[in-house]
Amino acid sequence: MSEQTITAVPGTTAGTWRLGDREVGRLGFGAMRLTQQGEALVPDAVPSDRARAIGVLRRAVDLGVNHIDTAAFYFSSLRSANELINSALSPYPDDLVIATKVGPGRDPSGRWLPHATPAQLRGQVEENLRQLGRDHLDVVNLRIVGTDSIAERFAALADLRTAGLIRHLGLSNVTPSHLAEAQRIAPVVCVQNPYGIGVRPDQDEFLRTCGDLGIAYVPFYAVAGSSGTAGALGTDSATVRRIARAHGVGPVQIRIAWTLHQGPHVLAIPGTGDPQHLTENMAAGAVRLSADDLAALDAEHRGEG
Repeated sequence: MSEQTITAVPGTTAGTWRLGDREVGRLGFGAMRLTQQGEALVPDAVPSDRARAIGVLRRAVDLGVNHIDTAAFYFSSLRSANELINSALSPYPDDLVIATKVGPGRDPSGRWLPHATPAQLRGQVEENLRQLGRDHLDVVNLRIVGTDSIAERFAALADLRTAGLIRHLGLSNVTPSHLAEAQRIAPVVCVQNPYGIGVRPDQDEFLRTCGDLGIAYVPFYAVAGSSGTAGALGTDSATVRRIARAHGVGPVQIRIAWTLHQGPHVLAIPGTGDPQHLTENMAAGAVRLSADDLAALDAEHRGEG
């Protein structure tokens, strides 16, 4: 992290994108890390401080965030991300878009359950509605593991969209064939896939395809990189560190800035439970990478650095 003082930067500094009929800032907030102390998600972690987590959410909105990513399966022994969002932000600002995910599930002990069947997806949607205190969900992403057909599951969510429980539909952890399959059933407003500097360069073409189709591409692990749920480990390459020093910011901000530079349809959702890290993450929206910076980081991404 840079030693310079980082001032608050409005959430729309990075521009905006339309998710269906909702306009969101391209720099949003991921709620996954709100439920436990520290930036890494590990078994039996110490639950987060409730007041601090609520403060982070409120500060995010104060900084201009109007796109929050969450899920009912984001919880620890004492904390639920959805409940924290409800407590911190309800009654919700009119422009706030909350995107959630269904498909996976966890029992009260935190153990992962088999993915939901089409019939079980309604229960997962209703649980998100209950926890968030809403009568509809702005965006619901169908989270996928594997390469099986998603037609029945996505059709079940499309029926809930027709019924008014869901406003817009998206996909998470999917392939281009999954997207094509879903589009034959109902409109898709976003794709959430793992992506970042050095993470899944094979996704480059899919990212561009989404842009051509007018579909938002929402990377997760853009900050954590290949460490995934372990969080940012401070093991950034010499290239990332050099460019960060040149801009007077930290490596995390360079990772976020590079993500945003991948296209106007790319939305970043860095998450944290730390107020200072939140401010730093939001400041990344003001980082403008040069052509030389991008060329060096692109080479790093492709493993050519």
